[in-house]
Amino acid sequence: MLAAAFTALAGLLLVPLLVALCCPYLFQDVRYFLRVAGLVRRLRSYGRRRPVATVPRAFQEQARRVPHKIFLRYGDQVLTYAQVDRRSNQVARALHGLGLRQGDCVALFMGNEPAYVWLWLGLAKLGCPMACLNYNIRAKSLLHCFQCCGAKVLLASPELQDAVEEVLPSLKKDGVSLYYVSRTSSTEGVDSLLDKVDEVSSDPVPESWRCEVTFSTPALYIYTSGTTGLPKAAMINHNRIWYATGLAMASGFRSDDVIYTTLPLYHSAALMIGLHGCIVNGATLVLRKKFSASQFWDDCRKYDVTVIQYIGELLRYLCNTPSKPNDRDHKVRVALGNGLRADVWREFVRRFGDIQVYEFYASTEGNVGFLNYPRKIGAVGRVNYLQRKVVRYELIKYDVEKDEPVRDENGFCIRVPKGEVGLLICKITQLTPFNGYAGGKSQTEKKKLRDVFKKGDLYFNSGDLLMIDQENFIYFHDRVGDTFRWKGENVATTEVADIVGLVEFVQEVNVYGVPVPGHEGRIGMASIRMKENSEFDGKKLFQHVTDYLPSYARPRFLRVQVEPWESDFPRPWQQNRSPLPQGFSPHHAPLPPTMHALCTNSRGQHIALSVGNEAKAETRACVFLTKGPRTDSAT
Repeated sequence: MLAAAFTALAGLLLVPLLVALCCPYLFQDVRYFLRVAGLVRRLRSYGRRRPVATVPRAFQEQARRVPHKIFLRYGDQVLTYAQVDRRSNQVARALHGLGLRQGDCVALFMGNEPAYVWLWLGLAKLGCPMACLNYNIRAKSLLHCFQCCGAKVLLASPELQDAVEEVLPSLKKDGVSLYYVSRTSSTEGVDSLLDKVDEVSSDPVPESWRCEVTFSTPALYIYTSGTTGLPKAAMINHNRIWYATGLAMASGFRSDDVIYTTLPLYHSAALMIGLHGCIVNGATLVLRKKFSASQFWDDCRKYDVTVIQYIGELLRYLCNTPSKPNDRDHKVRVALGNGLRADVWREFVRRFGDIQVYEFYASTEGNVGFLNYPRKIGAVGRVNYLQRKVVRYELIKYDVEKDEPVRDENGFCIRVPKGEVGLLICKITQLTPFNGYAGGKSQTEKKKLRDVFKKGDLYFNSGDLLMIDQENFIYFHDRVGDTFRWKGENVATTEVADIVGLVEFVQEVNVYGVPVPGHEGRIGMASIRMKENSEFDGKKLFQHVTDYLPSYARPRFLRVQVEPWESDFPRPWQQNRSPLPQGFSPHHAPLPPTMHALCTNSRGQHIALSVGNEAKAETRACVFLTKGPRTDSAT
């Protein structure tokens, strides 16, 4: 009897060992699914509450629960939950006094600062959705972003006065009210806001001001790159915001955390995951205007930071700084972000300590996302069989040349086996909806795939190519279509092409992203054909793209065609994608401070043309003048 008991006990002790050997990620898979399931249950209960339990309402609850806890730190500024709550009450009251009512959209045009946070919370208390404008955009793009979401008011930083004045006549013609987030204004037609905010009460605002807000009500408009040449405004409702905070919860954010973000608040990563993840956990957010590699770790030590947000480039910049004896002297335990290369990941952990790096995959408007919760280097997520029963995503065969999914003889899409790259799609359901874009029904329809595996089914087209390996880890491969990503920003090739095409000597132009060794994402390359009897003017082209495009969207490489493309040859952008040859890399062939175009004349002789100036070698342009079709592999 005793022997049998010992045998049974030994068997029980062996179970965890056998599970670890046969299913090494089982416990992590189950734990992750339980966290996701818990979030879903919580959201369903929140949706039934009246008034509805939104994230801004969660902030009010935190302000009542821990009023004196530090909520925001910005430089030497320190703001508690109660202080930000009162300030946002003033914002809501001031804007209500100016005629805003729930449902009226307000566009915010400013960089990272505390005002961004309490303006957003104030608008939420008023029931007004906020459009998050990229402060780098200008002129036509700025007008488009403002108009497509139907905004009635523009709140802008006085630092962006030149950009505001450029579009002021058009906005005033449309009856738009404009305010600088300041106490004075030097621009005729633009009023100041903060003096009005200072004058009103900080008492809680009436619930009746936002009584019609539900989980499906628009809360934010966040912009993504558009295939028609201009950004698209993704509609983010309150339900979507809650789901975004799930990434913070699944990554282990705690109430005692100090979260450090240098990412722009106009993007979903900083706003929906960083700020809102901080709010729902009752944590502290350290906000910085812009990223600084030299001051990053000093800030982490100064503020006792425990969680950092990143995009791949940021951690590479940190790894490229000179080593210091105190590299591991910090309290950072979690890094959450995306776009991190495997080699940079290894070097970051080796140098700066055993930081838990959580890489994720998601898109602002998409209905599917992944978190690499086992933290396997290089992966963006993991197939969780329990989760997949609810979130019905697939990888399907995709024809890159035709820019469309491959379909079988019956007209249905084809799933790819493990180890092969495929287009990520996800079924559109009540639990995984696709809310689309503001003012762009055609753009919304383009992101939908119909009759995928059977007649009548409907899927979201992510536009991204991924791969699932034999261990069920998910890897990002590439982006398809007319966009690419550079410096953490999405670039629409057609928008850049439209701008370059305005130069007087350009007859035809196409823009595409090319990978550069040692860099994340793709950098812009423009291929142009000259007008007949025109001369290439590098300085004029450089000044034009500098004036009309943000730095991340400016082409860094240019191909100039001196003879018309012959019909027998593919055009430059029709070649297969592959990395640039070594000579293209700024690390292997740095250019002098004044850019020069390496050109070949009709006799095959190399000549140099002055193009312009850039501050950093890695962002300098190189121009190639060719006679025939492109023969290298740079797309």
